[in-house]
Amino acid sequence: MFRNRKIVVVLPAYNAAQTLETTYREIPLDLVDEVVLVDDASSDNTVEVAQQLGIRHVIRHEQNKGYGGNQKSCYRKALELGADIVVMLHPDYQYTPKLIPAMVSMIAEGVYPVVLGSRILGNGALKGGMPVYKYVANRFLTLAQNLLTGQKLSEYHTGYRAFSRQVLEQLPLERNSDDFVFDNQMLSQIIYAGHPIAEVTCPTRYFEEASSINFSRSMTYGFGVLGVSLRHFLQRMGLARFELYAGLRPKA
Repeated sequence: MFRNRKIVVVLPAYNAAQTLETTYREIPLDLVDEVVLVDDASSDNTVEVAQQLGIRHVIRHEQNKGYGGNQKSCYRKALELGADIVVMLHPDYQYTPKLIPAMVSMIAEGVYPVVLGSRILGNGALKGGMPVYKYVANRFLTLAQNLLTGQKLSEYHTGYRAFSRQVLEQLPLERNSDDFVFDNQMLSQIIYAGHPIAEVTCPTRYFEEASSINFSRSMTYGFGVLGVSLRHFLQRMGLARFELYAGLRPKA
């Protein structure tokens, strides 16, 4: 608990057996009430490692549902457990769980309802081993997204995010893709609905065992991101209407 609010950390996992324990050991369990791991039909022993660590809530998809499908399961379970604040953390140890108290406190104190751990703030991305082509793509996509959404974020592509229960309950997440573009659809919905977003500087680590998508999938993701941002622009300008934003109150 923090300020009388229940904290749940969700770990969307896929072949994370080699990095899960290191990630889990850094989670501040004196602050976090529950940890949920959703395994997306991994081919390794991620589930067994999670059980050995004593993670109480382990969900295994019998068939791979994709990154977005995994997160949908994560958030459904967290809300079912009564979470007031949900932290989504990749279990590949790219991001340090030591920032959870800072991210949670901003939400619990009512300062921001959404907090992102940014790899770009503080110039840590390249130092942490982010491939140059990924860094350049990140900067280009973020610039385009800021222009099209009217927002000013340092990056939209982090796998480290915290949300208030109220935000998650408002978002029509089931309409979103089950693929990697889910993250950007979710942020687009948050921005369109007018929820303020904070960012904290987050060091990053790139190494062989850390999860990553190949160049081809990265290209597909990039075009998907631009498509989401273009739809956001058309929607907020009143030039078109998309199901992605149905029921959301537009930003004033």
